[in-house]
Amino acid sequence: MFMNENQAVSQDQPTEPVRQLPVITPAVDILENEREILLHADLPGVLKDDINIHIDNGKMTLSGRRRLQMTGATAWREFADAEFRRIFAVPQNIDVGQVHADLKEGVLRLHLPKSESAKPRRIEITAG
Repeated sequence: MFMNENQAVSQDQPTEPVRQLPVITPAVDILENEREILLHADLPGVLKDDINIHIDNGKMTLSGRRRLQMTGATAWREFADAEFRRIFAVPQNIDVGQVHADLKEGVLRLHLPKSESAKPRRIEITAG
């Protein structure tokens, strides 16, 4: 079998064009406080089940696929299916087991809680 980015050729089937989805880098805001790092990512038209967040070895990959349902004859089209993808470095002080996210009105809010050892604390001084 021979493949290039425009066609897939198989010995059993005729040549078919392969449709490449455009990859969009989502806009993000990153906020940090003493408890967590909060990431807001703009993912318009992406459903919750089409979002993947993967954290491994100090790297977080955020991806999602927008699938549009078009009906009727197309007179003009600028809005189409797309893949959103962005990769971030993640500090080692993040408690990966406690990471959680929610999606509302096309904005993903990703909460990256800091581990207890990374949170600021006051050190008591004893008199001697």
